[in-house]
Amino acid sequence: MYIGTQTQPRDDSDYEVWAQLGVKHITGNPPGPWSKWTVEGLEAYREKVESYGIKLDMISLPLTPQAIDSPEAQAGTPNIMTGKSPERDRELELICEIVDMAARVGIRGLRYNMNLVGILRTGDVRGRGGSRNSSFRWNDADKSAPMTSTGRVSEDDYWERLDYFLKTVVPVATERKVQLACHPHDPQTPPGYMGVDRVLGTVKGMQKFVQLHESPFHGITLCQGSFSEMLEDPSTEIFDVIRWFGTREKIFNVHFRNIRGKALDFVETFPDEGSVDMHKAIQTYKEVGYKYMLQPDHVPTISGPNPSGVAFGYSFGYIRGLMDAISEPGD
Repeated sequence: MYIGTQTQPRDDSDYEVWAQLGVKHITGNPPGPWSKWTVEGLEAYREKVESYGIKLDMISLPLTPQAIDSPEAQAGTPNIMTGKSPERDRELELICEIVDMAARVGIRGLRYNMNLVGILRTGDVRGRGGSRNSSFRWNDADKSAPMTSTGRVSEDDYWERLDYFLKTVVPVATERKVQLACHPHDPQTPPGYMGVDRVLGTVKGMQKFVQLHESPFHGITLCQGSFSEMLEDPSTEIFDVIRWFGTREKIFNVHFRNIRGKALDFVETFPDEGSVDMHKAIQTYKEVGYKYMLQPDHVPTISGPNPSGVAFGYSFGYIRGLMDAISEPGD
């Protein structure tokens, strides 16, 4: 295991800071419109990242965490998720080209989301020392929130679209030996909310997903926060979730974050103050032989001139301390 980040650099000095903090692996976002990526462009991007002593472990596919009607999603590959043919077939061809380019450039894996609704929150609450922590409480959610432009999307509809994606892309990723790491839905919501059955918002849904079109290159980003948001008691249940995916070698990336609360009622926290024992969590990743990035994510908003950089710097140090705590001589 090693520390990583998926934060988009504000400028090149961020690469220097990450390297100085001992963060030497990233999930990157290559410059320019994704539809214009080339092998030469990705190679140049990889070389720039590596010039700072940082490994480009993964890049992001144009399947974003944002809601389907957002500019970000519309600039990506929206028809894969709306199920519209033949437009989605052309988008899938481009996804497969990115898989091939990643293999040729030597990028280990590709992270992605399969979202329609996007990330949902009900507002910030005050945390430690007055920090602002995001939350989702179903009791406070707008039950009359409108459907997306895709209308009603049933469980069967959603699974058809996921299956259509996987049956096209997984064989290419398998042949080219590039890992596909899907992020779960964040958060779980009751079926039909905003017109959508969020099938990747439950542990069972994610288990079913990785068993479709089985391949050693088809797996997940285990966002520990998102999975904790699926559980009634994350303080006891999350470890067996890690074991289920880890023993099957389906974890290609970890968002090592914490929440306080449970399904449909939680607050995002710093890693040391949530419901999950993070020392026990990292021991469990070691137990199952996980060997890739541990990335902090969704840190609270704090005071000062560089709130994000400081909060993430704290989280990098926290992860480093846990890694040292479980290390053996010679590790």
